[in-house]
Amino acid sequence: MKTITSARPWLVAAGATAAVTAALVAGGLVIRQIAGPELRVNAVRDGAVLGRADLNRQILAIEAGEPGKVRARLDGRPLPLRIRGNRLMARLSPLTDGEHKLTVTAPGSLPLAAGTITRRFTVDTTPPSVKMDGLRTAGANGSTPHLRAPGLRRPFSLSGRVTDAVRVTSDGRPVKVRDGKFALVYKVPPDAVRITAYDAAGNRADHRVPVVVPHPEIRAVHVTAQAWASEPLRDRVLKMIREGRINTVQLDIKNEDGIVGYDSQVPLAQDVKAARPLYDARKTLDRLHGMKVRVIGRIVAFRDPQLGKASWLAGRRDRLVRAPDGGAYGAQSFTNIADPEVRRYNIDLAVEAARLGFDDILYDHVRRPDGPLKSMSFPGLKGSVEDSVASFLAEARRLVRPHGAFLGASVHGTAVIRPLEVGQDVTKIGRNVDYVSPMVYPSRWRAGEFGIKNPDADPQQTVYTSLLAFRKALQGTPAQVIPWLQDFSAGRPYGTAEVRAQIDAAARTGSRSFLLWDPSVRYHPDALRPGTTEKSA
Repeated sequence: MKTITSARPWLVAAGATAAVTAALVAGGLVIRQIAGPELRVNAVRDGAVLGRADLNRQILAIEAGEPGKVRARLDGRPLPLRIRGNRLMARLSPLTDGEHKLTVTAPGSLPLAAGTITRRFTVDTTPPSVKMDGLRTAGANGSTPHLRAPGLRRPFSLSGRVTDAVRVTSDGRPVKVRDGKFALVYKVPPDAVRITAYDAAGNRADHRVPVVVPHPEIRAVHVTAQAWASEPLRDRVLKMIREGRINTVQLDIKNEDGIVGYDSQVPLAQDVKAARPLYDARKTLDRLHGMKVRVIGRIVAFRDPQLGKASWLAGRRDRLVRAPDGGAYGAQSFTNIADPEVRRYNIDLAVEAARLGFDDILYDHVRRPDGPLKSMSFPGLKGSVEDSVASFLAEARRLVRPHGAFLGASVHGTAVIRPLEVGQDVTKIGRNVDYVSPMVYPSRWRAGEFGIKNPDADPQQTVYTSLLAFRKALQGTPAQVIPWLQDFSAGRPYGTAEVRAQIDAAARTGSRSFLLWDPSVRYHPDALRPGTTEKSA
């Protein structure tokens, strides 16, 4: 134990009786009464201000030769003392905010030798107040307060006020406050404004307010790295651009095989021989940007056979999802979302792509493998898979945003009704991305879901109903909804009419932006109306 003399609600006293020792159990503080007429209190100095943290240490323990003669009063009322062995115990908390008075009396062994000390102190557990100007609560993002910035590549500033704060920080850096007012300036909008204010009592107020940047309206098609490297397939996409049918290209950065389509300089991509120069990223971006086209870089995150097999051979087996027998789950094809190196690899690829000039980073397979959760394990996982997915996306957006890129996440359509199926909680994901791209392909829904007898045969109603469910799940988050729509046949032929029906259905829900998926990159251009904006029928 040690004697502490700081202005805390702990007591150190000395009086005229035989030795009396008291200790504050939680804080290790000592009260001693020694022979002599003096009674000293070395804590709770007059005028002390005690914050919330101090109130967690309010157990007083007194050891006395004559315990029955020691008296304590709090705010004029006797403080009940309980005997435990040779100790007297008392709880000082809870205490309400305001002024308090503590009195301890230790009788002396000689006449007139009793000692009494009184301390008056203030309890203040109310944190300081922080208010930011320009907070919004209305609109597509529901009631959650947020700030809005006009664009990702423009400076962003905000102002605000604090009350009862003696120190203010933003992301750990000091903030200047004058007359209770502060201002912050960013080169580009952050993913969120984080402010912490402290008052004189040590209370703190933490504020995290998302910064929403409206995503431009897009009409996009998925293009693999191999397809972009193929002149005939590339020309089909370029023709759609020239005709004004699409204004965005989704180009693969890392695909389902774990292959990075350009000469990535990320060390792990080179170590596992994932980087392949199928296209020149810089030249491709310059070309498409020169055509006034946005480019979304798709990264297939945790399904990664290239990284998985290389890691298994190298003995880095915690990088993979494991089976009950200790082997790799799913033929070494699914990497472990909880592994720091795996997470860092997928974020490093995103940051590199944003620096190269990709306008968006869109993660795919940001989930666990299919199958019963009990049949797989994730070395190092703390909490749920759903929380790990959300925290990964939060970290990625925080690091990608300064380079001027939006962050999106592709999610299974079924995640909106069965979030535990692959570890994708739509609401948690929505709090940590700029947009969610649900794969609401009609061919992937079971018969009877959403009350639709045959979803694949009714693309318009299937897309409309499922997107309404996603918009409801994402209400109150910063995320916009930019769906994946089906332009491929699986079970029944899909052509111009079916694709158009999905586009119109999405627009009816408020999602005028969309991405079309066809793994063969052979789209139906007539389903997309020429012009600068998409108009639904």
